[in-house]
Amino acid sequence: MATTKYSIFSVMREALRGHTGWRPAWRNPEPKKAYDIIIVGGGGHGLATAYYLAKEFNQSRIAVIEKGWIGGGNVGRNTTIVRSNYLLPGNIPFYELSMKLWEGLEQDINYNAMVSQRGVLNLYHSDGQRDAFARRGNAMRLHGVDAELLDKAAVKSLVPFLDFDNARFPIHGGLLQRRGGTVRHDAVAWGYARAADLRGVDIIQNCEVTDISREGGKIIGVETSRGFIGAQKVGVAVAGNSSRVMAMAGLRLPIESHVLQAFVSESIKPFVDGVVTFGAGHFYISQSDKGGLVFGGDLDGYNSYAQRGNLPVVEDVCEGGMALMPRIGRVRLLRQWGGIMDMSMDGSPIIDRTPIDGLFFNGGWCYGGFKATPASGFCFAHLIAKNTVHPAASAYRLDRFATGHTIDEKGMGPHPNLH
Repeated sequence: MATTKYSIFSVMREALRGHTGWRPAWRNPEPKKAYDIIIVGGGGHGLATAYYLAKEFNQSRIAVIEKGWIGGGNVGRNTTIVRSNYLLPGNIPFYELSMKLWEGLEQDINYNAMVSQRGVLNLYHSDGQRDAFARRGNAMRLHGVDAELLDKAAVKSLVPFLDFDNARFPIHGGLLQRRGGTVRHDAVAWGYARAADLRGVDIIQNCEVTDISREGGKIIGVETSRGFIGAQKVGVAVAGNSSRVMAMAGLRLPIESHVLQAFVSESIKPFVDGVVTFGAGHFYISQSDKGGLVFGGDLDGYNSYAQRGNLPVVEDVCEGGMALMPRIGRVRLLRQWGGIMDMSMDGSPIIDRTPIDGLFFNGGWCYGGFKATPASGFCFAHLIAKNTVHPAASAYRLDRFATGHTIDEKGMGPHPNLH
């Protein structure tokens, strides 16, 4: 087992004895023949689900099965932004639940996830965009979520380094959520893995699911690269591989897989205090604890399972950055990477039972997967343990596309590549 408690005293003790007493953060067990619950996918959502199943819902005999290594998927391939500044009633309660869980996460899992509530500022550049932001801010406040509509002077006092004078798209103001910010993505994966392991969850890495086994319309387990593992319930949380894994159970999902790139610059002195998003193009930026500027933009626009991108999106993102803050043109790009996005038909996620007894699905997160990690895990655990939908995730039903209850936050219709 991992060290049971991190504290200033344990750090001092290990410092005095040359750090020889630290143990692995989680075990590397051999898979058992059967479990009560198997979570397929060892990313942030899968690990959070396992943790809350054990902690909040007193479930035992749980395994998380991951085909690679912990932190090697989308949870380690994102721009670390967390926020709850949504418009539609189906989304606001869920993402606000996630924000509240973020605020207490480090104390809950006894791990420094580097939660930094430095603020998220969405810029607007026209009267129409201002009115849309005012509507969103009012909707947030009606749900008890903090929101501030700022004019140009207020924005300039917060982020004076933006291009206010010679911009092609002049900045007129912005919508600010001060409780938003960033969280260290790797630490989220490691912290949830460690916390779940301490509660008896088996985390099985390098174990690929090759089939979902069922008899008479009921789940009996999964076939893996390390043999058959039995289970009474199986929860699938595999992000961009959702369609491939659920096809093993004979299910076709309303999801497409797309590549989303992100970028990090060389380290520079503190420059961007919070998170800033460009309202005249898809560009968002923050600065990491190491000094690198972290930024991204649109999807690559084609279907792919490859964790890489192409040059046109690099150019588009850099153009957005230069339009917003020309001074970053002298900063060198250090690296870029791609993650596989599970894009749903309305841009909102799915947390629901499937027609197969004992099989549950969590996916369709589009751009919003990382910020949703705590609430996604909590609500998915609630669904698996109690077989009922958590109130905060009540709108995320799988059948909403058939019933017409879509949650189109961006207003793009059934076009996953546009959300």
